[in-house]
Amino acid sequence: MTVVDYTHVDVFAEAAYRGNSLPVFVDPDELTPAQMLQITQELRHFEAIFLSSTPDPSIWQASVFDLFTELPFAGHPIIGAAGVLHRTAGMAGPRTWHFEMPAKAVLVTTQPSPSGYVGVLDQGRPDFLGTMDDLAAVTRAFALDAADLREDLPLEVVSTGLRYLIVPVRAGALDRARVAVDITALVESVGAEFAVLLDESRREVRHWNNDGVIEDVATGSAAGAIGAYRLRHDLTAGGTEFPLHQGRHVGRPSVLTVRPEGTPERVETVFVGGAVAFVGHGSVEIPQ
Repeated sequence: MTVVDYTHVDVFAEAAYRGNSLPVFVDPDELTPAQMLQITQELRHFEAIFLSSTPDPSIWQASVFDLFTELPFAGHPIIGAAGVLHRTAGMAGPRTWHFEMPAKAVLVTTQPSPSGYVGVLDQGRPDFLGTMDDLAAVTRAFALDAADLREDLPLEVVSTGLRYLIVPVRAGALDRARVAVDITALVESVGAEFAVLLDESRREVRHWNNDGVIEDVATGSAAGAIGAYRLRHDLTAGGTEFPLHQGRHVGRPSVLTVRPEGTPERVETVFVGGAVAFVGHGSVEIPQ
C-alpha cells in the first residue's frame, strides 16, 4: 500500500485551530480524481488540495476537491497551499506562486509572518452576471423575512472563478439564517453555482453547501465576488483594503482581507488574502 503525506494548515487565521482547515498534498504519487475525492471525504475537511510540480519551481498544477466533486476554482486552498510551498522552500522574503486550475490560472504572493505566512491571491477581473428579482424565493430558502433583505442593494450574481448569488441582508439576519431547502435549483435559475449572504454593516458573510448540511468557515472565492460587488455599488473605493469576517457561527472565526482595484464602472481585479497557520502533518494510504 502506497502512503502519501500531507500538511495540515488553517487559513485566514493568525493562529492554529481557527480559520478554515486544509490538508495540502504536495507531489503525491499519481492519483485519480476518484482517489482524490475519496481522500478528501475521509479527512472531512471542507476542501483538500493536491499539487503537482512542473519544471519551474514557482508553477504548480492544482486540483481542489470538496466533499462532493473537484472545484474549478477555490480561494482558501490556494492561499494555504502557497504558504506550505513557501515554508518548504525555506526562503525569506516574499515569493510569488503560479497555480494552474481547471477554470483559470492565478498568482499568489506569500511572505513570512510572526504566526506563519500571509498569502494574497489575485483573483482577476470579475464578471457581473445579472440580478435576481424573486426576493420571496430567497427569503424562503434561507428562512428569513422580507424585512431581512436590504432594499437598497441588489441580489446579484458575481464571479471571479465561481458564480455566487450575493444576498445583502440587514444587521442581525445572519444570526437567524439557515438553508431551509436545497438551493441548487434557485441559484441555477439565475446562472449561479452558490449563494453567499452579506451583512454589509458588519462586513460579515455566511455561506453553506447548497443542501445546507455544511457551513463554510472562510470562503476565499466568495470574498473575491464580495469585493467586486462592494466596489461596483460604491460601498468601498478601488485600492482600499477591508476585512471580511466569516466563521463566527461555527466557532471558527476567520478574517479575510479584500482589496478590489478599479472603479465602479470597471472593476479590474480583486485581491483576497489572509494568514496561514500550521497545525501538523499526516499521511494516508492511497485507496485502491
